Amino acid sequence: MIDQFSLLDWSVFGFYALILVLSGLWFNRKAQSSKDYFLAGNQMPVWLVGVSVLATSQSAATFLGGPDQGYRGDLTYLATNLAGFIAAFFVAYFLMPKFYQYKVFTVYELLAQRFGERSKYQAGTVYLVGRLFASGSRLYMAALAVAMILFGNIEALNVVLSILLIAVIGFAYTMYGGIRSVIYSDLIQACVYILAALLVLGYLLLSIPADFSTIWQVLADPGDGQSSKLTVFNFNLDFGGAGVFSFWSILTGFVLLNIAAFGLDQDVTQRMLTCKDSKSATRALVSSIFMGIPVVLIFVCIGLLLFVYYQRPDIMNSGISDAPTPEFVGQTVTIFMYYVLTDLPNGIKAVVTIGIIAAALSTLNSGLNSMSSVAVQDLYKGYYCGVIKKMQPAETQLVTAGRISMGIVAILLSGMAALCYYWQQYTDMPLLAFALSVMVFSYSGLLGVYFTALFTNRGSPTSILAALIIGFSIPLLMQPYIQTLYLSESHQFDLNFSYQLLIATSVATLICCLGKSKQNKTFSAEAA
Repeated sequence: MIDQFSLLDWSVFGFYALILVLSGLWFNRKAQSSKDYFLAGNQMPVWLVGVSVLATSQSAATFLGGPDQGYRGDLTYLATNLAGFIAAFFVAYFLMPKFYQYKVFTVYELLAQRFGERSKYQAGTVYLVGRLFASGSRLYMAALAVAMILFGNIEALNVVLSILLIAVIGFAYTMYGGIRSVIYSDLIQACVYILAALLVLGYLLLSIPADFSTIWQVLADPGDGQSSKLTVFNFNLDFGGAGVFSFWSILTGFVLLNIAAFGLDQDVTQRMLTCKDSKSATRALVSSIFMGIPVVLIFVCIGLLLFVYYQRPDIMNSGISDAPTPEFVGQTVTIFMYYVLTDLPNGIKAVVTIGIIAAALSTLNSGLNSMSSVAVQDLYKGYYCGVIKKMQPAETQLVTAGRISMGIVAILLSGMAALCYYWQQYTDMPLLAFALSVMVFSYSGLLGVYFTALFTNRGSPTSILAALIIGFSIPLLMQPYIQTLYLSESHQFDLNFSYQLLIATSVATLICCLGKSKQNKTFSAEAA
């Protein structure tokens, strides 16, 4: 039976709510121009942008998925930071100088300089669809936790109500201040969820009646034929789901994933564009990767300790042999929240609950602002006003359009989060892998188009559209639930999302290169 929250817990909740209200009033200065609303006037400090990128890229997926990865697996997820540094070098050298050279609001405006305005609309539309998948999945994960807190279960109706609650709070907090308020709120949210993780880690260490060397030995040799849970680099060549964090997967698919996340995904890139120049943006990006390593380690280590706590009764002196994996309404994926709600003391329980909500709001606010910026700058201003109406909208009109589109985005994200409730349970995929895999759908085509733009003099509006569609379709056709529609059971296969991204990006690049560009030049040949 789940303990009810105490007066102490509700006091902590009240204090956090007060912080949100006061910070919202302080930071949500009413933006007067689209540059201020979407780019904060290029005046944000490097360290603050670095923290914001960290908070955005981690979110509820790390808060819930990190412990899940440690509980089910090992430390190999940490090795993905190697791909992050490689990708950061690529973005810093090939993309970031171009973004500042052309003074873009969104990363897709860059394509207009190379292929014409039509390519910007196409890429922006694909991004919106892909970000709907990615941000929706993260909102779903946070809603799982909130449903457990508020309703004591994760039944469909209660998860949907939790989704709506988070969406309303995030929308109200973000709509007036724009990207500036999002970045400052990210600082608050990051401090909250890191503090929560440290409290859980410390309490778990105190709860396990064994010294550090014993815990280390248990994790190094879990027994029952399991490999060491302290493995960081997995050199096995496994193309299936079990090999998603292998070394070879990291050097291929994960490098592409991070290039897309850092340089082609408006959700993260928009934060870096708030810095004064490309060098400052690069420092912010690299600092976020460095900061992310110990933070991710904390969350994964929580999962490792939960493995000892629940799966090693000999260490816990529980006297129970073959202890079953604790379940919450049949869902083992919520093992971390199960522990939070059943075993953590009052006070710490409230802080951790707030940490989950903070991670959720950080991600939601990011998605709202970035998707709104693409919808307004690329589609509303560029296509609707520029092409259809042939007019130049006023700055106040753009800000108003941004707030309206933000509301529409909040509704769409809520719908996608509700869909993910069924999607993730059908795939039975660990939370962290699920959160990463949904990005592949939009990233593949975008990577193919940008690689063509940067390194060839090929590409046309028609081949761009074909590359974006094919890049989206290939990973979709590789999903297990889609394979059942066109393949017999004997021919169905398990290919992890990093290799799906590698294959889809390669094909999308080839398709995009089939088109002949009217401009016989590449970005890399231009002066930065």
